[in-house]
Amino acid sequence: MKPAIESIRTFIGAKNYELSRSFYREWGFNESITSPKMSYFSIDKFGFYLQDHYSKDWVNNSMIFLEVSDLSSYWEVLKAKNLHKKYEGVKLVEPTSFDWGREGFVYDPSGVLWHLGEFNQ
Repeated sequence: MKPAIESIRTFIGAKNYELSRSFYREWGFNESITSPKMSYFSIDKFGFYLQDHYSKDWVNNSMIFLEVSDLSSYWEVLKAKNLHKKYEGVKLVEPTSFDWGREGFVYDPSGVLWHLGEFNQ
């Protein structure tokens, strides 16, 4: 029997670790502290590791695609949190339609680029 894959998780860095931790908790992720300089953030079975480490070239080239079932609804909930007004460097770029679906963008406090997308059915 072939072993099943349980998850895939990326690592991202933080310019200001405490600020980024707060941002992701307020976004709606659950934090599990794994060490003094790293936490695992998750929603349901999906997540990523946030590290207290910053390398500008690495962080500015980090991208995560978060697929959601209803981008319009998710986007409205996210916008209502006003994260872009509470956290310096956070930017929300409204969703746009493409041939494959729709996509909006969120830049975290360190510059990590999140692609929030919904594929056409």
